[in-house]
Amino acid sequence: MGTPARRAAALWVLFGVVALVSCALVLRRPDRLSDLHIYYGAMRHLWEGRPLYEFVAENGGPFTYPPCAALVLGPIAVLPEGLLQPLWLVATVAALAAIAAAVGRGRPDLVAAVACGLLLSAPAQSNLRFGQVSVFVVLLALVDAVGLTPARWRGCLVGLAAAVKLTPLLFVVYFLAVGRYRDAGRAAGAFVAAAAVGALVLPGESWTYWTGTMFETSRIGNLASLGNQSVQGMLLRVGVPASGLPLVWAALVGLVCLVGLVRARQLFHDGHPTKAAVLVGCATVAASPVSWTHHQLWPVLAAMLLIGTHGAVHRAAGGALLTAMVLSLGVVLADVSFTPGVQFVLENARALGTVGICVLGFGAAVAAQRTARRWTLAGAAAVAVAVVAVQPLPASADPTFKAYRLADTANPRYFYVCRDDPSCAEFIGGLAIRFGVVAEKTKVRVNGVVGPTVARLEYQSAPGGRPREIPLLDVYAAGRVFSFRSASLAHGELVAYDLAGNALATYRRELSPD
Repeated sequence: MGTPARRAAALWVLFGVVALVSCALVLRRPDRLSDLHIYYGAMRHLWEGRPLYEFVAENGGPFTYPPCAALVLGPIAVLPEGLLQPLWLVATVAALAAIAAAVGRGRPDLVAAVACGLLLSAPAQSNLRFGQVSVFVVLLALVDAVGLTPARWRGCLVGLAAAVKLTPLLFVVYFLAVGRYRDAGRAAGAFVAAAAVGALVLPGESWTYWTGTMFETSRIGNLASLGNQSVQGMLLRVGVPASGLPLVWAALVGLVCLVGLVRARQLFHDGHPTKAAVLVGCATVAASPVSWTHHQLWPVLAAMLLIGTHGAVHRAAGGALLTAMVLSLGVVLADVSFTPGVQFVLENARALGTVGICVLGFGAAVAAQRTARRWTLAGAAAVAVAVVAVQPLPASADPTFKAYRLADTANPRYFYVCRDDPSCAEFIGGLAIRFGVVAEKTKVRVNGVVGPTVARLEYQSAPGGRPREIPLLDVYAAGRVFSFRSASLAHGELVAYDLAGNALATYRRELSPD
């Protein structure tokens, strides 16, 4: 057995061990495969004759996909959920291996290396943990885009993938850009046909989705949270005003997609269809309004392709991107990440890396070594990053900020300082305000009670930023409760005001977790 074969065999053994351990750990979690639980519950809900988009799981999660996705997922409701879960995990692991095979075709050692890198990444682990459908969407789009499907059917898998999640529609534009006109036609036709079948089988659900639900991004979650590593997620965390956000987002996304498609077209005509397809996939991650961790498999593939090419700059860039896709840099480097600008760069590393791939492609890094002009551009970019890293961010850039409201009081994670009138009275002890602070892995929570003299409570996460009002909830007679969370309270300020608008108390040092 030659060296490459031995290396491939060893890597596949590692892949199998990591897969077994990962699946076992997922099945031990009390919240295991929570997204699959939503799919399963939504399908049972639909089978019982109830409206699909009115379904809400126990954890508050709704069904957010197009009606065609319900037709594809419908058969899972036949199985007991306890049997479905391990089968879904096995299918997810198999899909990851198939993605690696599509990327490294013809090179067994490369296939095994990509499979291991992919499995160890945060996006793959997120797909396993939540029981997500994203991995299958990526597989369909990738296989079709690199030309592994029979010629007469090429494009159909992209259309089917887009019917389940809309973002693969960008591959239709890519097909047109590289001259694959028949593939583009088949992809668009498959998408329209799938939507039409959904409309015929589920007319009410189709009308609800295409006329309203697809635009309700609030159903998906807080788009400013760190898990959303898209261009829009970054803009929300930077604090772009809501009035200007659509225009700024559209301009940036249009530019990123245009440059990405131009580079993908060049890669395709230079004989690199896999790199071209992965580049377009990265553009879908950057451009989508919502790109949760489980959507971000494309940047992992880009990192592996960079590492596998020649040139120290290529490999260093790929290693940096892969590190960001495996580790949560804001957590791992917590000692420095609380510096506002550094915090922003670290916590948005995946989005920045994805945009970088779209703009620079797979060849610009090496070319930068050969011309002074490109070195100048690289130097300017480094200076820009350095400047950003030392600038304080406005309060609205707080990545995970959320103030909880009345509907959230039933959740035991919030308002832990008291749960009834006696405990609230004992906790506040006659004071105007009293609160507790608890640090979690990626955020800090503040939970407390205010007395009758407090009329308003405001939190400001950075000096000079816009303060946010914290809702005071009339749940108990002993005092109104409040709760909010933030990525970091290191620069925060909490101010309580009386009825006349005077500041009763200001807290800064007290916000530090015990």
